[in-house]
Amino acid sequence: MYRSKPIEERRVREWFRGDKALWVVFFLLTAISLVEVFSSIGRSAIEEARVTPGFAFFKHCVFVVLTYALVIFISRRDYRYFSRISQILLWISIVLLAYLWVTHTRWIDLPLIGRFQPSELAKVALIIYVARLLAFREDKIDTLETFLRVLFPIVVVCFLVFKENFSMSALIFISCFFTMLYGGVNRKYWWRVFLGMALVVGIALMFWAFTDKAPEIGRSDTWGARVERWMHNDHDQLTQENMARMAIARGKVFGVGIGKTVFARLMTQANNDFIYAIIIEETGMVGGLIILLLYSVFFFRCIKIAFRCQKPFGMLIAMGVGTVIYLQALVNMCVAVGVLPVTGQNLPFISSGGTAYLTMGFGVGLVQAVASSVDKQSETAATETSNVNEEVQL
Repeated sequence: MYRSKPIEERRVREWFRGDKALWVVFFLLTAISLVEVFSSIGRSAIEEARVTPGFAFFKHCVFVVLTYALVIFISRRDYRYFSRISQILLWISIVLLAYLWVTHTRWIDLPLIGRFQPSELAKVALIIYVARLLAFREDKIDTLETFLRVLFPIVVVCFLVFKENFSMSALIFISCFFTMLYGGVNRKYWWRVFLGMALVVGIALMFWAFTDKAPEIGRSDTWGARVERWMHNDHDQLTQENMARMAIARGKVFGVGIGKTVFARLMTQANNDFIYAIIIEETGMVGGLIILLLYSVFFFRCIKIAFRCQKPFGMLIAMGVGTVIYLQALVNMCVAVGVLPVTGQNLPFISSGGTAYLTMGFGVGLVQAVASSVDKQSETAATETSNVNEEVQL
């Protein structure tokens, strides 16, 4: 009995390699997901997916299990191996995005899996590829040539995504741009491009929202309508946004209780885009703050892993993945409480599962692989130091 406990602990550590706190946060987010998706998936399953709520929830559970398997599998690999794989994944993403551009669609329907969004794959693949480029050009990181070389794939992917999914394009651009900043590119170029793009996008959204003469680009009429509805909201209309705000108001401080939601029965996106509002309805502002805290802990653990990593590629993977997940979570929560117009971004690891769940899991697995590598280096350094001390004593 005395020896079995350390053996069991070693087996657990062998399966769940990497940062323990990150594993705990990941487990809590997925556990919350199972509870809240079960509570809110009813109307979406019947009207959107054309299946029973039970089958939709079972499918979500399958994606959660597959995501855990993916995270465990990748965390046990050398993260440097994915430097070359990122090139392949990026090219696959570009080809699929080009296909969607031509066909004027946002996803590809796959048997059993359902809707596959190539933009979700591109989001993670591009961050890894940007980390690769920055790591390879570490000695020339401050030059204009490096800045343009890294900027080019970002512009290509964001351009292909932009037409059908503006919010995803913006999320990818901001996440990759912050990864460039972490990597040490010349801040003079960084600020000029970042502020220039922010200004252009802001003017374009206002133009589409308030004039009939604006040219139609992709789904610009939808983007403009969302901004206009957000700025001049008619509270008498029974829209998704208004129902989300009513759900939050109903939850108050401690909520009405798990499974006692009313607005999830009325909303078609209760288990996806507006699941944060349902969480607050059932668990109150206390539950909402806990969710925010979990994502904040997740982000800061990624930063800690990045600072511990001595290799630029591993550091930038942890920074980039942590940034994109945290930003997407903040955007989703801000939309739910009415701070931002509707974007269509789900809540990572809580919203109903699919390809987005798997791709985000791929990113988490890479961060854990980086953390595992850092732990091995620390153990090796500690062993060498111990051996040296013993030799000195002898």
